Amino acid sequence: MISFLAAVLIVLGLFFFAGGSVGILRFPDFYSRLHPAGKLDTMGLLLSLTGIALYVVQDLTLSAILTALKIMLIVVFVFITSPTATHAILDAGVRAGLSPWTAPGKRGRT
Repeated sequence: MISFLAAVLIVLGLFFFAGGSVGILRFPDFYSRLHPAGKLDTMGLLLSLTGIALYVVQDLTLSAILTALKIMLIVVFVFITSPTATHAILDAGVRAGLSPWTAPGKRGRT
């Protein structure tokens, strides 16, 4: 049962990774591409690594529990660093002078 739940979580994580990849390819500008890169990547990692941790901890040995704990610490580290990295990349784009995308025929901001 735990291996089935682990497989479902890993597949869901891959689904979020695929959605983020499609979003990066489909969105028109730098700023809107950061959203799927930051949000869906983090969610895909959470689900995938949680599934892997569940799969590893099936044995209930000390080494398996420590490995699962290390995997969950990686998730916590990514949850802390991903928003910070996304903000730093966004700030670099603003400082480089990248302007947001506007639809053809529409006026930009004044």
